[in-house]
Amino acid sequence: MILEVAILQVKEGSALDFEKYFAVASQFIESIPGYVSHSLRKCLEEENKYQLFVDWEKLEDHTVGFRESEAYLEWKKLLHHYYNPFPVLEHYEMVLEHKK
Repeated sequence: MILEVAILQVKEGSALDFEKYFAVASQFIESIPGYVSHSLRKCLEEENKYQLFVDWEKLEDHTVGFRESEAYLEWKKLLHHYYNPFPVLEHYEMVLEHKK
């Protein structure tokens, strides 16, 4: 499994609208083959800062399957105008995990 991580800086005064439209946009990412799960977390120390975590079965499910889909165009239309600056995405693979 691959974890996609993005730090999202949302334009000042847009956080509530961003959260509302993120919930709507979630249907588009969830529709992609290879999608596993996602979560959006809001920073407690910095207003308008979020982290997005998306689990994919494999890297290409995101970089090709999602990014080259009609669903991505809808996601982009709903969310991309909220970011300043545009986020950098990174992908991680599991090395070690402990759960209690």
